[in-house]
Amino acid sequence: MDVLILGLLILVAVAGVILAAMQLPGTWLILAAAVGYDWHCDWQPIGWKWLVALAVVAGVAELLDSLASMIAARRAGASRRAMVGSLIGGFLGMVMLSIPVPIIGTIVGGLLGCFLGALVGELTVRDDLKSGAKVGLFAALGRVAGMIAKTAAAMMIAGVAVSLAIGAMV
Repeated sequence: MDVLILGLLILVAVAGVILAAMQLPGTWLILAAAVGYDWHCDWQPIGWKWLVALAVVAGVAELLDSLASMIAARRAGASRRAMVGSLIGGFLGMVMLSIPVPIIGTIVGGLLGCFLGALVGELTVRDDLKSGAKVGLFAALGRVAGMIAKTAAAMMIAGVAVSLAIGAMV
């Protein structure tokens, strides 16, 4: 029975990494599976200290994923409107393109939305298309960096949880 539960933890961890790469809450899914596994095993294999540490990593990854486009846009000299526009545009783009194109639409929509949101936000402050395009590009690149960071965090959370679970069985 424990091997079956471990197999389920591994499956959910893999699914969580895939979901995180698609900009969905995969880190939280992996963490929930780790908590469920640890609860099933009387809180022995992983332990509360690891679970808290993994929750902190998940929280930081989500925060970084959300704010990376704003931070990168700011590095390009973006106005406050452009930074907020990149955040709102990224979210709206993900939602709008997720429905017609389920898997790739979330990623493409987020990138396109960040770019357009930052561009429009910058153009409302400065009437300079070149500057606006630069800010939009940096916002989109920041979004890519956030996606990479979130996916890496999901891989780390999954690796730690599964390794600790397997180590306790040996």
